[in-house]
Amino acid sequence: MEKKITQAVKDQKRFFLTQATKDIGYRKKMLKTLRRAIVQYQDRLADAVYKDLHKTGFEFFLTEVSLLLEELDYHIKKLKQWSRPKRVRSSLLHFKSKSYIQPEPLGQVLIIAPWNYPFHLMFIPLIGAISAGNTIILKPSPHALNTARVMQEMITNNFSPEYITLFQGDRNVNKILFDQDFDLIFYTGSPGVGKAVMEAAAKNLTPVILELGGKNPCIVDETADIKLTAKRITWGKFLNAGQTCTAPDYAFVHKNIKEKFILSMKETIQNFYGDDPQKSDFSRIINSHHTKRLAELMKHGTIVAGGKIDIGKKYIAPTVIDNIMPDSPLMQEEIFGPILPLMEYQSLDDVIAFVNNRPKPLGAYLFSEDKKVQKEFIAKTSSGGVTINDVIMHAVNLYLPFGGVGTSGMGNYHGEFSFSAFSHKKSILNKSTLIDIPLRYAPYTKTKQKIIKRFLTS
Repeated sequence: MEKKITQAVKDQKRFFLTQATKDIGYRKKMLKTLRRAIVQYQDRLADAVYKDLHKTGFEFFLTEVSLLLEELDYHIKKLKQWSRPKRVRSSLLHFKSKSYIQPEPLGQVLIIAPWNYPFHLMFIPLIGAISAGNTIILKPSPHALNTARVMQEMITNNFSPEYITLFQGDRNVNKILFDQDFDLIFYTGSPGVGKAVMEAAAKNLTPVILELGGKNPCIVDETADIKLTAKRITWGKFLNAGQTCTAPDYAFVHKNIKEKFILSMKETIQNFYGDDPQKSDFSRIINSHHTKRLAELMKHGTIVAGGKIDIGKKYIAPTVIDNIMPDSPLMQEEIFGPILPLMEYQSLDDVIAFVNNRPKPLGAYLFSEDKKVQKEFIAKTSSGGVTINDVIMHAVNLYLPFGGVGTSGMGNYHGEFSFSAFSHKKSILNKSTLIDIPLRYAPYTKTKQKIIKRFLTS
């Protein structure tokens, strides 16, 4: 495997130097090829994702395919515009000259995807990498093996390996890849592995984009529409069985409405998934290890909805747990499963202090009709993104940059931000030879010094 990877890296670097990927026509052709391949392989990918995560075909289309097609169409439409040199002003110091910024591809990039949205989170950054003109090596998660196999066939049948290639394998394959000299590593996954990626990248001074997770807070105040809030939180929290990096991780609910909120959550879960969610289209946990981990977390607090566990079938019911304290095991790390811990509050200041005293989350959610509360929450907390009166939706708007801050990640992408993420903005100044001002050259006489100082400080 090491020889294959080393050779693939050499082949891609050689192909990049042919300048082929810098051609806008070539990039558009490859984006259109990718779009056709997604449509062609959609059914097989849906079957594979179902085997890996028990995700239905429609949910797969909704959360993975539809967003990819929208992103692709946007890049195909806007690529020529994004790639143009952008003129900027030149100061008097640079008279007479022209200054502009030219986006150019970084070169060869590595994209490492997680298992929770194994197709979407591999191909969304791939679109940006193609659009910007790079060569690309892809590395899917071994935990979603069925999806990885179909993706490999899809890539192999549609792209030459010196342009895009995919390697499967465990952490040993990751280690071999990290030893290579890439121009960018794009990683989506946990903060723990993100640290290892950054450490490995530092050996070659390779820049990284890290899309990580975190304990995303969800605050529900007295003014919130309780039924609508319950519907939106239930949808976002239990989508993909809670295995979503932008899902609300825990909820702070105002003391005066908590009981009504719990009742509404229970009703909504029943309406969404029926009397027995295990018999519905509800997704499964990725493996037994994570199922057991989640089962241990459910031993804390008071279960007020759900609670059913089937380790053998990797099933955890959509569960709401009340009476959670800040030091509870449920509040120490990202849950990444269908468990929503509840804490009550009276003062918004206390909630803001709680959020600010913990690692910065990828997303933060507030349900409130009070405009002052909305402004205060946005101004006083830090997170990758914020959605007001809904959850997750800021992350699926391709006109907004998506990314974390602090331990929830660095860098952002989606839409034009994906093009920028995989590009270098080259600064170019073209100086005229028709005029040459002698003041800039030595010797710097006292007269010259006075003129230059007056010019530079005026």
